[in-house]
Amino acid sequence: MNFNRSLIIAVDFDGTIVEDLYPKIGKPIRFAFETLKKLQENGHRLILWSYRSGKRLDEAVAFCKKNGIHFYAINKSFPEEQHTNEQSRKIHADIFIDDRNLGGFIGWSEVYQTLIGTENNIKREQKKKRFLDFFR
Repeated sequence: MNFNRSLIIAVDFDGTIVEDLYPKIGKPIRFAFETLKKLQENGHRLILWSYRSGKRLDEAVAFCKKNGIHFYAINKSFPEEQHTNEQSRKIHADIFIDDRNLGGFIGWSEVYQTLIGTENNIKREQKKKRFLDFFR
């Protein structure tokens, strides 16, 4: 995976960002909003990818906004996308973060280490290489 470019990351809501109490909104899962904010700060585009629709989806979006997360798109590949009955609802993303992954949700600490930790390690190695190349 190329962490040197902006990724499109699709994120589920119930059971991933918040505890699954659908149709209610559960408590935020530990480190969810902190990790999502860091991903956005690093230039990645977040898509809310949820089973929710209508009023329930609006509630989830408002809850995320209240917690500092504004999504690039919601249940779409890009904001302007229009769906027809002939189209699949499958969206385009580089990474999907969902509690229904095979093996279950890995947790936000692991997501952070995998995405942001790897990104930081690559940047650190690139700086080190430039520094060493300077003295060669």
